[in-house]
Amino acid sequence: MSPKHNKLAEEAKLVTEELVRCAILWHEQWNEALDEASRLYFQENDIPGFLATLDPMHQRLKTAPMTIKEHSFVQTYFADLTDALKFCNAYRIGQDRKELAQAWEIYINVFKRIQGQLRQLTSLDLTYVSPKLKNAKDLSISVPGTYDPAQTDEDIVRISYVDTLLTVISSKQKPRKMQMRGSNGRDYMFLLKGHEDPRQDERVMQLFGLVNAMLAKNEETGRTNLAIQRYSIIALSQNSGLIGWVPNCDTLHTLVKEYREKKKISLSAEHKEMQANAQDLETLPLDQKVQLFNLALAKTSGDDLQKILWLKSPSSEVWFDRRTNYTRSMAVMSMVGYILGLGDRHPSNLMLDRLTGKIVHIDFGDCFEVAMSREKYPEKIPFRLTRMLIKAMEVCGINGNYRHTSERVLGLLRANKDSLLAVLEAFVNDPNINWRLLEVNRQRRNPAEKQDISKMVKDEGLSQESARKIVERIKSKLIGHDFEPEREYNVVEQFNKLVEEATNAENLCQCYVGWCPFW
Repeated sequence: MSPKHNKLAEEAKLVTEELVRCAILWHEQWNEALDEASRLYFQENDIPGFLATLDPMHQRLKTAPMTIKEHSFVQTYFADLTDALKFCNAYRIGQDRKELAQAWEIYINVFKRIQGQLRQLTSLDLTYVSPKLKNAKDLSISVPGTYDPAQTDEDIVRISYVDTLLTVISSKQKPRKMQMRGSNGRDYMFLLKGHEDPRQDERVMQLFGLVNAMLAKNEETGRTNLAIQRYSIIALSQNSGLIGWVPNCDTLHTLVKEYREKKKISLSAEHKEMQANAQDLETLPLDQKVQLFNLALAKTSGDDLQKILWLKSPSSEVWFDRRTNYTRSMAVMSMVGYILGLGDRHPSNLMLDRLTGKIVHIDFGDCFEVAMSREKYPEKIPFRLTRMLIKAMEVCGINGNYRHTSERVLGLLRANKDSLLAVLEAFVNDPNINWRLLEVNRQRRNPAEKQDISKMVKDEGLSQESARKIVERIKSKLIGHDFEPEREYNVVEQFNKLVEEATNAENLCQCYVGWCPFW
């Protein structure tokens, strides 16, 4: 390897390793491991599983800390965790459960202290979490997501430096908002995510690229500039990745929350109405759930998003353009999401572009109708089309721009089914996706069965069968045999049936409350 390529490889390795270090701190690794170990020990009574979960963590604790933050963790918790390990080792020798009880007394104390620290985590300084990344200046590697093979060496935008301060976003996984300065003087924003495998999202972006090419090439869809908003996704490891920041966007949850706070309306007004009329919602029969759901809908007008679009537009002309863009982008992703089997479309996974009004989707972890196969709260709808989204389309509702665009996009996808199936078949047969499919199948057969990736990989027959069924399912959607195998629905009939399912109160009332079906 030439000296130039050696330098590139070394820099890429350094940046990747340090970003992974920033994505998941030692505190977070132990928090996650202790949480899983407690589930195995207290709920599953799986002592070997609990010990196997914590053994690698104890081994890692023996390695020398590399940063001030890691030194701080060792100083605070090393003695306690070493004592807990001694009790675990004593159990291995004498099989006395009292030893484990003493170990867990320590582990629980450590867990509570770590959680207290993580709750206060609002920002990270590279000085403390990654001095190597802080000191990395004028690198030869390009800014993630900007490299184009067609570029000349002079045109490549390289990393000048990484901004010292990372903002921790207060969601469950605590992703970090970070910034890099490019050699062109521009700043590039990213979301650094840990605890999740980014490779499936990366594959979905590739599929969106193909769909965008189809939309641009088609005369009718190309004339209206239909396209899915894409962003760069760079996998750093199996459980962390760098995601290009989508500028000028807010999640629907954030927008509705802000609007309701100003209007003095409770954010969970509909859910509170349901709780006030029934003690245990989950155990109710379906007809009573539907009644309660309709009662909750009557509690609010459901025009929050409609008003938000109007109030945030500086003029009626801008509002009209944004509303049109909103409706068309909704239609495109409804149809593409239906073919892909995309689930988990709760209000925090849909964003609204403040400038264009377009809907932007994020988080593509639930593909191929995985959400429909859940043991608890399986989704019954093909895509999100709740009353709040429909009212924002204004007077024509579903039967205006939304219908026109949806039918054109669905027709285009069906006409190009061979190209789509070729890409999706490769997607489905990816080993990373196969593991997910195997897990869903196993949980369906026996939800209590412990999931073991090594066993899943060996179970090739089940893997291939799952992949085959998914490809067949996608194919049936692309030829209109989705609802009745013996009958081929045309595009209009298929669209009507999908809308019927997406807006059916019986389907919506069975969704998890966090999905906000009443919005």
